[in-house]
Parts: sequence; structure tokens; C-alpha cells
Amino acid sequence: MSSTSTTSNSTPLIEVDHLAVRFTTPNGGVVEAVRDVSFTLHKGKTLGIVGESGSGKSQTALSMMGLLPPNGAVTGTARYAGRDLLTLKSAELNRIRGDRVAMIFQDPMTALNPFLTIERQMTEVLQLHRKMSRKQAFEKAVAMCEAVRIADARRRIKMYPHEFSGGMLQRVMIAMALLCEPDVLIADEPTTALDVTVQAQIIELLRDLQRDLGTAIILITHDMGVVASLCDDVMVMYGGRTMEYGSAHQIFTEPTHPYTIGLLDALPHLDQDGDSDDQPLRAIPGNPPSGGAAVLGCAFAPRCAMAQERCASVRPDLAGFGDEGVSQRLRACHIPLVELRPDLRVGGAV
Repeated sequence: MSSTSTTSNSTPLIEVDHLAVRFTTPNGGVVEAVRDVSFTLHKGKTLGIVGESGSGKSQTALSMMGLLPPNGAVTGTARYAGRDLLTLKSAELNRIRGDRVAMIFQDPMTALNPFLTIERQMTEVLQLHRKMSRKQAFEKAVAMCEAVRIADARRRIKMYPHEFSGGMLQRVMIAMALLCEPDVLIADEPTTALDVTVQAQIIELLRDLQRDLGTAIILITHDMGVVASLCDDVMVMYGGRTMEYGSAHQIFTEPTHPYTIGLLDALPHLDQDGDSDDQPLRAIPGNPPSGGAAVLGCAFAPRCAMAQERCASVRPDLAGFGDEGVSQRLRACHIPLVELRPDLRVGGAV
């Protein structure tokens, strides 16, 4: 059953069940990048997928879009409107990909073709999926660039990628992804390497476009501040697995997994007067696990200050707790909540 933190009677747009991604290395070894991941996403909602680099966030999205390299293999299901994206033939997937399900890639400079103008790269999307004429596609592309606040769009759209700043290129990527007004937008680190002012503008832009178009968003990031600003639900990943799943409010105010607590403790805190408080920043010791390493128990156990003996040998199940009728939460941890968070009083928690 797909994991979800919010009870809803509507049918999810995206249902991912037991997704796993493996890569075969040249020496015959196997790297497990994603292990048994499940989640759902409803219309107009945003799911944040967070975790350190190498936790499996991007590979989860790329596998859903059918964009794994030849040495990658995916199992499980990833349904869009009831259709399993993982089993569709290429022609069927191409009709959905870029049209009903679109993606903003992590690095716009490498995602865009340096030899083609922005206009040509945008109009071909509309010519392919909407069967527009070149002139109609051009006008639509200009309008979308204006929607993402690119000044003088009619002139600038005829320029090449290298003539844009990083922030403007990210806006171009967002405009390109939204040309066909997709039902689902996957944004992979959309604010990486941007200064804080541009980050805020991109977040506000995504929020406005979601409000106007009703787009569901999967936001992949390691920036917890971006998650707090934009997301309804949050899935915390580590070592290719889901460690915790809940609403953004729950994750930030009542984290229930040692890894989530560690991520939040590593963030600077400000008091109400805008000054830094007295709590020191605490880095999580050690390094994330290698995807090729066999993990018998909890992947986070070697770095967890509260790890128990069985944490190293028995993998904890991702189990629900709390009041299901209100807002169910999930966590994969052997440590009882009463030991981890004595202050937490969650219905059904043990």
C-alpha cells in the first residue's frame, strides 16, 4: 500500500509502490540506489523529498520518467492517473512525459542544448505535444516566459542558453516544463547554486503557478528551508529508503526519526528578534552509506547516537502511527517514540 501522510477521498495523481532502482557496475557489482519507496501525490499538492546527496532522491524521479541510463533497472510501480509509467512502451511514455508529467532538471546549463535558441527548444515541445504551428508555439512560449517573469521575453527567447544567468535559465526550465500545463511537475533541486534572493523568487513563482494551474509538485531538494516554504508533505530519505513521512508541519515541529532530527539540528535557528539563538549547529557524524554496500539493518545505524544492538542487524519497517482519520505518519525506526521524543504525545504512538 502506498504511504501517505494525509487522508483524502480523492484519487491520487501519482501512486508509487515499492519502487526500487539498481545499477549494474562494469565489474558486475550492483548498486542499490532506491529501496522499497512508496508515496502518493494529489492534485494541487506538493511533496518534498529530502535527504543528503546519494540518498536516492533524484533516482526516484528519473526512474518514474523512464530516464535511467542503460545499466539501470527499476522494479515496483509508479502510476500516473492509474497507468503504470514503468511498464508503458516508449511511444506511450513520450505522450505523457513532458506533457502531463514534466520535470525541471537539476542543472539547466547541461539540460538545455547549447546549440539551439531558447525559442527553438521551447516551441518543439508544443509542436510535438500540442501539434501547434511554429508561429502559435512561439506566441505560447513568449507568454509562458512572461509568466515566469523573464523581462523582454519576446526578444530574449531568441537568445542562446549561455546568454542567460543561472537564475534566468532556471526560469526558462520552469517555463519549458509548464508549457503544456502538466498535471504533475517534478522539480529536482530547482534552487541549487542560486543566491537566496533568486531562490525566494523561484519558490514564489512555483507557488503562484501551482495556485493558478493546480499542478501537483514533487520537490526534490536537500534544502529544508525550501521545503518549509513550499511543501504540504515531506518524505525523508536515507540510503535509498524512506526514514520518515508526514506533513511538513509535523516533520518540522515534531520529527520522530533520529535522521530527521539530525537534519533539522544542522540548520541555523533564529529567535523572534531575528538573532541567532544559543543552540550550536550539530553536524551528523560520519558519511552516508555506499549504494553498493549490503545493509542488513537500519542504514542510519552507524551514524545514529541512539542506535541499539538490533539496529545493525534488523531493518525497521516503515510503520504508521498517529490518528489515521486525521493525519497518519510513518517512520522506520526501532527506537520507541517515548525514548526518542519524551515530549511528543501522538495518538497511537508507542
